[in-house]
Amino acid sequence: MKKYLALRASIGLVFCLLVLAGPAAALETVVIDTSHGKMTLELDDQRAPLSVANFLEYVDGGHYDGTVFHRVIDNFMIQGGGFDADLRQKQTRPAIKNEADNGLRNELGTIAMARTGVVDSATSQFFINLKDNAFLNHRNKTRQGYGYAVFGKVVAGMDVVERIGRVRTHSKGMFADLPVENVVIHRISRVK
Repeated sequence: MKKYLALRASIGLVFCLLVLAGPAAALETVVIDTSHGKMTLELDDQRAPLSVANFLEYVDGGHYDGTVFHRVIDNFMIQGGGFDADLRQKQTRPAIKNEADNGLRNELGTIAMARTGVVDSATSQFFINLKDNAFLNHRNKTRQGYGYAVFGKVVAGMDVVERIGRVRTHSKGMFADLPVENVVIHRISRVK
């Protein structure tokens, strides 16, 4: 009888904890529609809330529509979100705090905030990793060790990402690794 009561109490406790916890948080999902096809990404707003909120503000405002992947390095990453098809830089909002210390890693298929050498300088530009890039991960709080904030991952369309990663590139003006033919981001939209 004691075992039965203890089991019943344990089941009741687990049920109460599940009810109190509520439904599991759904990850925000977006589709990036490009001139090379579509890719779907899940964004981790639990571990990278500032980066995800920032990215979605740009998405909702149509900032990415008509931008290009302006930096493509095979077997490394593809970067976009800052320039239109004529390579004019788009206006951005203020930079955000770097969340690279969130435990997410720059692994194959993850999306991260691009930035300058200044730790907290990310605005609209992002990159998608074409392989595990451990050297981009957070190591410490120094300028050299802070890393790049991952905020999501590709869940469908990785073949599109890889196809973009293999386009021919050249140098033009201030751009190195610029695709010879524009790789256009037609639109980024939330999945309802």
